[in-house]
Amino acid sequence: MNIIFFGTPKEVIPVLKSLVTHFDVVAVVTTPDQKSGRKQQLTPTPIKTWANEHLIDVLTPHTFDAETIEQIKKYQADLFIVAAYGQIIPNDILSIPSHGAINIHPSLLPKYRGPTPIQTALINGDRDSGVTFIKMDEKMDHGPILHQIPFKLETSDTFAWLMQSKFAQAAQVLPRIVEDYVTRKINPIPQDDSSATYTKLLTKEDGHIDLTHPPKKEEFNHMVHAYYPWPTVWTKTILKDREMIIKFLPDNKIQVEGKNPVSYKDFLNGYPEMKEILENLFNK
Repeated sequence: MNIIFFGTPKEVIPVLKSLVTHFDVVAVVTTPDQKSGRKQQLTPTPIKTWANEHLIDVLTPHTFDAETIEQIKKYQADLFIVAAYGQIIPNDILSIPSHGAINIHPSLLPKYRGPTPIQTALINGDRDSGVTFIKMDEKMDHGPILHQIPFKLETSDTFAWLMQSKFAQAAQVLPRIVEDYVTRKINPIPQDDSSATYTKLLTKEDGHIDLTHPPKKEEFNHMVHAYYPWPTVWTKTILKDREMIIKFLPDNKIQVEGKNPVSYKDFLNGYPEMKEILENLFNK
């Protein structure tokens, strides 16, 4: 069976590996190279790098124009698998493969449709989460459910860890789901739209806190775990007679921009004037 994989971040490489092991992955579609680092050099996505290393054709369309559609059609794919791709895929593309497209979404749909389901669950202090496999349609995270993997969230969980663990679990069961889906052993279940909730795109400002009006301790803790490693929880303040950006990280770590993260205790050794403010945030 010919499969085209759509994905972008390093966390979905296990999904692509699983597909390559069990099926014929004829191409990979990922987002275009982006500028990154201090030198703002164009950098390929982790998925593009992995695919190139394994001699798999890669497409990086800016838009799904007529030329891109024709490129994709040439691969004669039977199925698309989508995991954290990062762009809306139009119906003209989804209708190309004979078996349609399966999306792996890191929430228990219909809860938390949209781009930030993991962060939203952590911000809300949820104790239950999961992964959902759906047959894609033209609406965002709307298609019928093929399979779900529920699990509990721990208070120590971060966005970074959950991205890794959720897609690793999905990769393990994906081959069986694909086989059962194409042989019609799975009965797709329509989502209950009346129970649907939606998430928003994050910006750098979502992580900003005002130390003159800090969040409550529980809210602060949820933010630190949800926004790691990006955008992180951060603030601007005057230290040593100059303005600095301070980032608050999991495990009670604090980082002055441009320096290495340090423990809460070590930070206060260097900046004792911050003690009263930070005691309220860190429950000291």
